Amino acid sequence: MVELKTDTSIDAMHAAGRIVGRALTAVREAARVGVSLLELDEVAREVLREAGATSPFLGYRPSFAPTPFPAVICASVNDAIVHGIPTGYRLRDGDLLSVDCGAELDGWAGDSAISFTVGRPRPADLRLIETAERALAAGIEAAVAGNRIGDIAHAVGRVCRTAGYGIPQGFGGHGVGRRMHEDPEVPNEGRPGRGLPLRPGMVLAIEPMLIAGGKDGYHEAADGWTLRTNDGSRAAHVEHTVAVTESGPRILTARP
Repeated sequence: MVELKTDTSIDAMHAAGRIVGRALTAVREAARVGVSLLELDEVAREVLREAGATSPFLGYRPSFAPTPFPAVICASVNDAIVHGIPTGYRLRDGDLLSVDCGAELDGWAGDSAISFTVGRPRPADLRLIETAERALAAGIEAAVAGNRIGDIAHAVGRVCRTAGYGIPQGFGGHGVGRRMHEDPEVPNEGRPGRGLPLRPGMVLAIEPMLIAGGKDGYHEAADGWTLRTNDGSRAAHVEHTVAVTESGPRILTARP
């Protein structure tokens, strides 16, 4: 069931979303060559603590997961697409890092992700990330009342496919509200004019995931969480929580 949020509820979600934005900004600023993924997780934990927020990631265990998630961020390096568990791995020059983070505040959730490079960037990685951001912007632009879920999916997918990138099937965005994951699902590829109609009060996480090699194949790593590209090529993941309003899409997780 899709819950339509009131203006007051959307404002409360915006408060949670601002904390997510601050956490992601702090993580990006701390991410340097030699810094470990566990250290970045601690950076995000501190932002949440200072804000009086909790993490919807920590202890989360969906049906596919063998163990509860042990961190407050997902940290996915290079060929990891999403759901990377922070470890003692220390960032290397040229790494591509995708970081996903959530926050819960006063009973409402926010969810967002960024991708960026560490040290000297590869031009191909910069193109991949820029395309992911353009796909996200296109999806947000389509999140208007009167459109349908398929319009968002088509907008995201068209940008990705036109640039020659792969899209991991079965993974995409979702509703957000009292919980981090709610109805409806928001695919990263689809047909325009199809799917659930968009109405004011719907709040959606739109999250493109791109595979540089152009193929869609991925596999689950031994940890039971991390998804990696089959061809070993790099991946990028970006995300915002967005409210559908009478005046157009409202980004609730904008970063400072």
